[in-house]
Amino acid sequence: MELHGGDIYSLSETLKVPERKIIDFSASVNPLGISNKIKAELRRHLKFLYHYPDNECRRLRRHISRHTGIDENRIVCGNGSTELIYLIVRALGPERVLLPVPTFSEYERAIRTYCKNCRIDYLYLQEDNLFRLLPDRFIEALKDHDMAFICNPNNPTAQSLCMDELKEIIKEASKKGCLLVIDEAFIDFEPENTVTRIFNDISHTIVLRSMTKFYGFAGLRLGYALLPPDIIDTVKRYKEPWTVNSLAQRAGVIALKDNHYRKKTFEYLLKEKQFLEREFRKLGIDFFPSKINFYLLRDDRAPEIVTQLRRAGILVRDCSNFRGLDRRFIRIAVRTHRENAILIKKLKEIKG
Repeated sequence: MELHGGDIYSLSETLKVPERKIIDFSASVNPLGISNKIKAELRRHLKFLYHYPDNECRRLRRHISRHTGIDENRIVCGNGSTELIYLIVRALGPERVLLPVPTFSEYERAIRTYCKNCRIDYLYLQEDNLFRLLPDRFIEALKDHDMAFICNPNNPTAQSLCMDELKEIIKEASKKGCLLVIDEAFIDFEPENTVTRIFNDISHTIVLRSMTKFYGFAGLRLGYALLPPDIIDTVKRYKEPWTVNSLAQRAGVIALKDNHYRKKTFEYLLKEKQFLEREFRKLGIDFFPSKINFYLLRDDRAPEIVTQLRRAGILVRDCSNFRGLDRRFIRIAVRTHRENAILIKKLKEIKG
Protein backbone atom coordinates (compact mmCIF):
# COMPACT_ATOMS: atom_id res chain seq x y z
CA MET A 1 0.00 0.00 0.00
CA GLU A 2 1.24 3.48 -0.86
CA LEU A 3 2.46 5.72 1.96
CA HIS A 4 1.07 8.89 0.39
CA GLY A 5 -1.52 10.21 -2.00
CA GLY A 6 -0.76 11.43 -5.49
CA ASP A 7 0.49 8.15 -7.00
CA ILE A 8 -1.43 8.46 -10.24
CA TYR A 9 1.40 6.64 -12.00
CA SER A 10 0.84 3.21 -10.42
CA LEU A 11 -2.91 3.35 -11.04
CA SER A 12 -2.27 4.46 -14.63
CA GLU A 13 -0.10 1.36 -15.16
CA THR A 14 -2.63 -0.94 -13.48
CA LEU A 15 -5.58 0.32 -15.52
CA LYS A 16 -3.48 0.82 -18.67
CA VAL A 17 -4.81 4.33 -19.18
CA PRO A 18 -2.93 7.64 -19.57
CA GLU A 19 -2.04 9.44 -16.33
CA ARG A 20 -4.19 12.41 -17.37
CA LYS A 21 -7.24 10.15 -17.23
CA ILE A 22 -6.82 9.48 -13.50
CA ILE A 23 -8.91 11.73 -11.24
CA ASP A 24 -6.80 12.27 -8.15
CA PHE A 25 -8.59 12.95 -4.84
CA SER A 26 -5.71 11.43 -2.87
CA ALA A 27 -3.38 14.47 -3.04
CA SER A 28 -4.68 17.55 -1.22
CA VAL A 29 -3.57 20.23 -3.66
CA ASN A 30 -5.42 23.42 -4.65
CA PRO A 31 -8.06 22.45 -7.26
CA LEU A 32 -7.40 25.66 -9.20
CA GLY A 33 -3.98 24.32 -10.14
CA ILE A 34 -1.00 26.46 -10.97
CA SER A 35 -1.85 30.13 -11.51
CA ASN A 36 -1.48 31.89 -14.86
CA LYS A 37 1.02 34.30 -13.30
CA ILE A 38 3.27 31.43 -12.26
CA LYS A 39 2.96 29.76 -15.68
CA ALA A 40 4.03 32.99 -17.37
CA GLU A 41 6.96 33.42 -14.98
CA LEU A 42 8.16 29.86 -15.59
CA ARG A 43 7.99 30.28 -19.38
CA ARG A 44 10.08 33.47 -19.15
CA HIS A 45 12.81 31.72 -17.19
CA LEU A 46 13.14 28.43 -19.07
CA LYS A 47 16.00 29.93 -21.10
CA PHE A 48 18.03 30.47 -17.90
CA LEU A 49 18.04 26.84 -16.81
CA TYR A 50 21.69 26.47 -17.81
CA HIS A 51 22.48 28.39 -14.57
CA TYR A 52 22.68 26.61 -11.24
CA PRO A 53 19.92 27.69 -8.85
CA ASP A 54 20.74 30.12 -6.05
CA ASN A 55 21.78 27.76 -3.28
CA GLU A 56 20.80 30.35 -0.64
CA CYS A 57 17.38 31.12 -2.22
CA ARG A 58 18.07 34.81 -1.51
CA ARG A 59 15.28 36.39 -3.53
CA LEU A 60 12.74 33.84 -2.34
CA ARG A 61 13.74 34.25 1.32
CA ARG A 62 13.36 38.04 1.04
CA HIS A 63 9.80 37.60 -0.19
CA ILE A 64 9.00 34.99 2.46
CA SER A 65 10.33 37.44 5.04
CA ARG A 66 8.01 40.18 3.77
CA HIS A 67 5.10 37.74 3.67
CA THR A 68 5.60 36.33 7.19
CA GLY A 69 7.34 39.19 9.01
CA ILE A 70 10.19 36.82 9.96
CA ASP A 71 13.86 37.78 9.53
CA GLU A 72 15.15 36.19 6.30
CA ASN A 73 18.22 34.93 8.19
CA ARG A 74 15.91 32.58 10.13
CA ILE A 75 14.48 31.01 6.96
CA VAL A 76 15.72 27.83 5.25
CA CYS A 77 14.08 26.74 1.97
CA GLY A 78 13.75 23.15 0.87
CA ASN A 79 12.49 20.76 -1.77
CA GLY A 80 9.06 20.64 -0.16
CA SER A 81 8.55 20.66 3.61
CA THR A 82 9.21 16.91 3.68
CA GLU A 83 12.90 17.47 2.90
CA LEU A 84 13.02 19.83 5.87
CA ILE A 85 11.47 17.27 8.23
CA TYR A 86 14.28 14.84 7.41
CA LEU A 87 16.88 17.61 7.56
CA ILE A 88 15.81 18.76 11.04
CA VAL A 89 15.75 15.25 12.45
CA ARG A 90 19.12 14.39 10.91
CA ALA A 91 20.75 17.62 12.10
CA LEU A 92 19.36 17.68 15.65
CA GLY A 93 19.30 13.96 16.46
CA PRO A 94 16.47 13.81 19.03
CA GLU A 95 16.57 11.07 21.66
CA ARG A 96 12.90 10.97 22.66
CA VAL A 97 10.07 12.29 20.48
CA LEU A 98 6.36 12.77 21.08
CA LEU A 99 3.99 12.21 18.15
CA PRO A 100 0.23 12.78 18.34
CA VAL A 101 -1.38 10.23 16.02
CA PRO A 102 -2.91 9.91 13.50
CA THR A 103 -0.69 12.39 11.70
CA PHE A 104 1.67 12.77 8.74
CA SER A 105 3.75 9.60 8.45
CA GLU A 106 7.05 11.23 7.48
CA TYR A 107 7.78 12.43 11.03
CA GLU A 108 8.07 8.86 12.24
CA ARG A 109 9.82 7.70 9.08
CA ALA A 110 12.46 10.44 9.35
CA ILE A 111 13.13 9.61 13.00
CA ARG A 112 13.45 5.88 12.34
CA THR A 113 15.75 6.57 9.38
CA TYR A 114 18.23 8.85 11.13
CA CYS A 115 17.86 8.26 14.88
CA LYS A 116 18.13 4.52 15.41
CA ASN A 117 18.15 4.76 19.21
CA CYS A 118 15.47 7.42 19.49
CA ARG A 119 12.39 6.53 21.50
CA ILE A 120 9.05 7.53 19.94
CA ASP A 121 6.03 7.94 22.20
CA TYR A 122 2.55 8.17 20.66
CA LEU A 123 -0.30 10.28 21.95
CA TYR A 124 -3.40 8.69 20.43
CA LEU A 125 -6.08 11.18 19.43
CA GLN A 126 -9.61 10.04 20.19
CA GLU A 127 -12.17 9.33 17.50
CA ASP A 128 -15.08 10.36 19.75
CA ASN A 129 -13.40 13.76 20.11
CA LEU A 130 -13.09 14.14 16.31
CA PHE A 131 -9.35 13.34 16.57
CA ARG A 132 -8.70 16.81 18.02
CA LEU A 133 -5.47 17.37 19.89
CA LEU A 134 -6.32 18.35 23.47
CA PRO A 135 -3.67 20.84 24.69
CA ASP A 136 -3.79 19.64 28.32
CA ARG A 137 -3.15 16.02 27.33
CA PHE A 138 -0.36 17.05 24.98
CA ILE A 139 1.33 19.29 27.56
CA GLU A 140 1.16 16.54 30.17
CA ALA A 141 2.74 14.09 27.72
CA LEU A 142 5.61 16.47 26.85
CA LYS A 143 7.58 15.60 29.98
CA ASP A 144 11.05 14.11 29.31
CA HIS A 145 10.84 14.61 25.52
CA ASP A 146 13.42 16.65 23.65
CA MET A 147 11.30 17.01 20.49
CA ALA A 148 7.59 16.91 19.63
CA PHE A 149 5.68 17.34 16.38
CA ILE A 150 2.34 19.05 15.81
CA CYS A 151 0.72 19.12 12.37
CA ASN A 152 -1.64 22.09 12.30
CA PRO A 153 -4.06 21.71 10.53
CA ASN A 154 -3.50 18.01 11.00
CA ASN A 155 -3.10 15.61 8.11
CA PRO A 156 -5.22 13.45 7.65
CA THR A 157 -7.86 14.59 10.18
CA ALA A 158 -8.14 18.28 9.10
CA GLN A 159 -8.50 19.32 12.75
CA SER A 160 -6.78 22.48 14.00
CA LEU A 161 -5.56 24.16 17.13
CA CYS A 162 -6.46 27.83 17.63
CA MET A 163 -3.91 30.51 18.50
CA ASP A 164 -4.64 30.48 22.24
CA GLU A 165 -4.14 26.71 22.38
CA LEU A 166 -0.91 26.96 20.41
CA LYS A 167 0.44 29.73 22.64
CA GLU A 168 -0.16 27.62 25.73
CA ILE A 169 1.54 24.57 24.21
CA ILE A 170 4.53 26.63 23.01
CA LYS A 171 4.96 28.17 26.45
CA GLU A 172 4.85 24.83 28.24
CA ALA A 173 7.13 23.11 25.72
CA SER A 174 9.71 25.84 26.26
CA LYS A 175 9.50 25.39 30.05
CA LYS A 176 10.05 21.66 29.67
CA GLY A 177 12.99 22.13 27.28
CA CYS A 178 11.19 20.33 24.46
CA LEU A 179 11.82 21.53 20.90
CA LEU A 180 8.43 21.91 19.25
CA VAL A 181 8.14 21.36 15.49
CA ILE A 182 4.89 22.82 14.15
CA ASP A 183 4.11 21.70 10.61
CA GLU A 184 1.87 24.25 8.90
CA ALA A 185 1.76 22.56 5.48
CA PHE A 186 -1.96 23.39 5.11
CA ILE A 187 -2.09 26.64 7.10
CA ASP A 188 -2.55 28.81 3.99
CA PHE A 189 -6.08 27.39 3.86
CA GLU A 190 -6.63 28.51 7.47
CA PRO A 191 -4.24 31.48 7.91
CA GLU A 192 -5.77 32.83 11.11
CA ASN A 193 -4.05 30.07 13.11
CA THR A 194 -0.47 30.44 11.90
CA VAL A 195 2.15 30.82 14.62
CA THR A 196 4.23 33.04 12.32
CA ARG A 197 2.27 35.86 13.97
CA ILE A 198 4.08 35.23 17.25
CA PHE A 199 7.23 33.53 15.97
CA ASN A 200 9.52 36.48 16.63
CA ASP A 201 8.55 36.35 20.31
CA ILE A 202 9.12 32.64 20.91
CA SER A 203 12.08 30.30 21.14
CA HIS A 204 12.49 26.54 21.08
CA THR A 205 9.99 26.26 18.22
CA ILE A 206 10.43 25.39 14.54
CA VAL A 207 7.72 26.16 12.00
CA LEU A 208 7.47 24.27 8.70
CA ARG A 209 5.54 25.62 5.73
CA SER A 210 4.68 24.06 2.36
CA MET A 211 4.05 26.22 -0.69
CA THR A 212 3.02 23.43 -3.02
CA LYS A 213 -0.36 22.56 -1.46
CA PHE A 214 -2.06 25.95 -1.54
CA TYR A 215 -0.43 27.23 -4.72
CA GLY A 216 -0.95 24.05 -6.70
CA PHE A 217 2.57 23.25 -7.90
CA ALA A 218 3.30 20.02 -6.03
CA GLY A 219 5.41 18.78 -8.96
CA LEU A 220 7.91 21.62 -8.47
CA ARG A 221 8.35 20.98 -4.69
CA LEU A 222 8.88 23.95 -2.40
CA GLY A 223 8.75 24.53 1.34
CA TYR A 224 10.53 26.49 4.03
CA ALA A 225 11.40 26.32 7.71
CA LEU A 226 11.47 29.10 10.29
CA LEU A 227 14.18 28.32 12.82
CA PRO A 228 15.40 29.69 16.16
CA PRO A 229 18.76 31.52 15.89
CA ASP A 230 20.57 28.97 18.07
CA ILE A 231 19.79 26.03 15.78
CA ILE A 232 19.78 27.45 12.26
CA ASP A 233 23.53 27.08 11.69
CA THR A 234 23.46 23.46 12.85
CA VAL A 235 20.58 22.65 10.50
CA LYS A 236 22.21 24.41 7.53
CA ARG A 237 25.42 22.39 7.99
CA TYR A 238 23.47 19.22 7.20
CA LYS A 239 21.64 20.57 4.16
CA GLU A 240 22.53 19.30 0.70
CA PRO A 241 23.23 22.04 -1.90
CA TRP A 242 20.85 23.06 -4.70
CA THR A 243 17.78 21.18 -3.50
CA VAL A 244 15.45 24.03 -4.56
CA ASN A 245 15.52 24.40 -8.33
CA SER A 246 15.38 27.74 -10.14
CA LEU A 247 11.80 27.37 -11.37
CA ALA A 248 10.50 26.49 -7.90
CA GLN A 249 12.20 29.60 -6.49
CA ARG A 250 10.61 31.78 -9.19
CA ALA A 251 7.21 30.17 -8.65
CA GLY A 252 7.45 30.80 -4.91
CA VAL A 253 8.14 34.52 -5.34
CA ILE A 254 5.20 35.01 -7.70
CA ALA A 255 2.87 32.91 -5.52
CA LEU A 256 3.51 35.02 -2.45
CA LYS A 257 2.51 38.17 -4.36
CA ASP A 258 -0.64 36.72 -5.96
CA ASN A 259 -3.49 38.03 -3.79
CA HIS A 260 -6.04 37.46 -6.55
CA TYR A 261 -5.25 33.74 -6.63
CA ARG A 262 -5.65 33.48 -2.84
CA LYS A 263 -9.03 35.24 -2.93
CA LYS A 264 -10.25 33.08 -5.80
CA THR A 265 -9.13 29.92 -3.97
CA PHE A 266 -11.17 30.67 -0.85
CA GLU A 267 -14.27 31.51 -2.91
CA TYR A 268 -13.98 28.32 -4.96
CA LEU A 269 -13.34 26.06 -1.98
CA LEU A 270 -16.28 27.45 -0.04
CA LYS A 271 -18.69 26.60 -2.83
CA GLU A 272 -17.29 23.13 -3.48
CA LYS A 273 -17.08 22.20 0.20
CA GLN A 274 -20.75 23.09 0.62
CA PHE A 275 -21.57 20.84 -2.36
CA LEU A 276 -19.53 17.90 -1.06
CA GLU A 277 -20.84 18.11 2.50
CA ARG A 278 -24.43 18.20 1.28
CA GLU A 279 -23.86 15.13 -0.88
CA PHE A 280 -21.99 13.22 1.84
CA ARG A 281 -24.96 13.73 4.17
CA LYS A 282 -27.35 12.40 1.52
CA LEU A 283 -25.15 9.34 1.03
CA GLY A 284 -24.85 8.67 4.77
CA ILE A 285 -21.07 9.02 4.69
CA ASP A 286 -19.64 10.44 7.91
CA PHE A 287 -17.16 13.27 7.45
CA PHE A 288 -15.10 15.11 10.02
CA PRO A 289 -15.39 18.92 10.07
CA SER A 290 -12.81 20.65 7.92
CA LYS A 291 -11.91 24.26 7.23
CA ILE A 292 -9.29 23.29 4.68
CA ASN A 293 -9.07 21.52 1.32
CA PHE A 294 -9.63 17.90 2.30
CA TYR A 295 -11.94 15.70 4.37
CA LEU A 296 -11.49 12.61 6.48
CA LEU A 297 -14.41 10.29 5.73
CA ARG A 298 -15.63 7.32 7.76
CA ASP A 299 -17.66 4.48 6.31
CA ASP A 300 -17.87 0.78 7.17
CA ARG A 301 -17.65 0.01 3.44
CA ALA A 302 -14.50 2.08 2.94
CA PRO A 303 -12.33 -0.77 1.53
CA GLU A 304 -14.99 -1.54 -1.07
CA ILE A 305 -15.37 2.17 -1.89
CA VAL A 306 -11.61 2.57 -2.39
CA THR A 307 -11.44 -0.50 -4.64
CA GLN A 308 -14.46 0.43 -6.76
CA LEU A 309 -13.26 4.00 -7.20
CA ARG A 310 -9.81 2.81 -8.29
CA ARG A 311 -11.39 0.59 -10.92
CA ALA A 312 -13.14 3.69 -12.24
CA GLY A 313 -9.87 5.63 -12.38
CA ILE A 314 -10.61 7.67 -9.25
CA LEU A 315 -7.85 7.77 -6.66
CA VAL A 316 -8.63 8.47 -2.98
CA ARG A 317 -6.41 8.08 0.07
CA ASP A 318 -6.97 4.82 1.91
CA CYS A 319 -6.13 5.80 5.51
CA SER A 320 -5.87 2.32 6.97
CA ASN A 321 -2.06 2.61 7.16
CA PHE A 322 -2.13 5.75 9.33
CA ARG A 323 -1.18 4.90 12.91
CA GLY A 324 -4.33 5.52 14.95
CA LEU A 325 -6.81 4.93 12.10
CA ASP A 326 -8.26 1.77 10.58
CA ARG A 327 -9.84 0.47 7.38
CA ARG A 328 -13.02 2.58 7.83
CA PHE A 329 -11.26 5.85 6.94
CA ILE A 330 -10.67 7.60 3.63
CA ARG A 331 -9.21 11.04 2.93
CA ILE A 332 -10.44 12.97 -0.09
CA ALA A 333 -9.30 16.30 -1.45
CA VAL A 334 -11.65 19.01 -2.67
CA ARG A 335 -11.25 19.04 -6.46
CA THR A 336 -12.90 20.93 -9.34
CA HIS A 337 -16.68 20.89 -9.50
CA ARG A 338 -16.63 18.52 -12.48
CA GLU A 339 -14.38 16.08 -10.61
CA ASN A 340 -16.35 16.41 -7.38
CA ALA A 341 -19.57 15.67 -9.26
CA ILE A 342 -17.99 12.57 -10.84
CA LEU A 343 -16.89 11.35 -7.41
CA ILE A 344 -20.35 11.82 -5.93
CA LYS A 345 -22.00 10.07 -8.88
CA LYS A 346 -19.71 7.08 -8.46
CA LEU A 347 -20.24 6.99 -4.69
CA LYS A 348 -23.99 6.88 -5.28
CA GLU A 349 -23.53 3.87 -7.55
CA ILE A 350 -21.34 2.09 -4.97
CA LYS A 351 -23.65 2.90 -2.06
CA GLY A 352 -26.56 1.64 -4.10
